Amino acid sequence: MNSTTGWGQYVHADSVMHRLDPRTKLLCVVVFTLCCMQLRTPDGYVAATALACGSMRLSRLPFRLYLRGLRPVLLFLLLPFLYHLLFNRSQEGIITEVYNLWRILLPVSFALVLTLTTKPLDLAKGLEVLGKPLARLGIPVEAFALMVMLAVRFIPTISQELDRILLAQKARGYEISSLQGRQRIQACLRLVIPLLVTTIGRAEQLAMTLEARAYGNGRGRTSFRVLHFSRMDAAAGGIMLVYILLILSGWRPW
Repeated sequence: MNSTTGWGQYVHADSVMHRLDPRTKLLCVVVFTLCCMQLRTPDGYVAATALACGSMRLSRLPFRLYLRGLRPVLLFLLLPFLYHLLFNRSQEGIITEVYNLWRILLPVSFALVLTLTTKPLDLAKGLEVLGKPLARLGIPVEAFALMVMLAVRFIPTISQELDRILLAQKARGYEISSLQGRQRIQACLRLVIPLLVTTIGRAEQLAMTLEARAYGNGRGRTSFRVLHFSRMDAAAGGIMLVYILLILSGWRPW
C-alpha cells in the first residue's frame, strides 16, 4: 500500500466492497446520500453512522486512510461551526450546526469508500451503464462518465504534484513548516502558480493522448470488462434498502 495515497485514489485489497459491482456501489451512495438529507432524529444519525462505519470495516482498509480523506473536508466544514460558536452562542444554533456537519460528513465518508474500493475505469463504466437511458435524450453520458473519472483520478495526481514541489523546496533549504503566521500563508499562496502550471500541463498531455487514440465522444466504443450483477450485489442492495427504510421510519434497536 502506498503511503502517499490521497483522496479518491484506489487502494487494492481483497474485501467484499472491492468485489461489489461499481453500479451497486454507485446506487448505494446515491440512496445513502438521499437518506442523509432526510435525517431528523439522533437515532437516525447514529444508525447512518453505523452503516457508514460498517462499510469502512468491510473494505479492510486502514481507518487512517478515511481520516486522511475526511480531514480537508472537515476543516472546510468547521468554518460555519466556528462562526456559530463565536458569534451565535445560542445552544440551539450550535446543536443545529453540529447536525448539519454530521449530515454532510456521512455521505462524504460513504463516497470515500466508493473511490477507495473502485478502480477509476470501473467507476466510469458504471456511470456510463447507469446513464444509458439518458443518452436517448441527447445527453453525452460517455463524456460525462469520462469527465468524472478524470476528475477523481486527478485528485491524487494534484496531491502528488504538491508533494514534489514541497520536496524540491526542502531540497533547496526552504521549508514552509518552519515559517510562522503571515509568512507561512504567503508561502502557501506562492505554491498555487507552480501547482496550477503542472496540473494544466498534465491535463494538456492527457488531452493529446485521448486525441491521438481517436477517443472522440466515447460512443460506440467496446469495453474489455463487462459488468455483471452477482448474488453479493443483490444481498448488498437488499441490506442497504432495508437499513435505509428502518432509519427513515424511526426504528430504534434499543
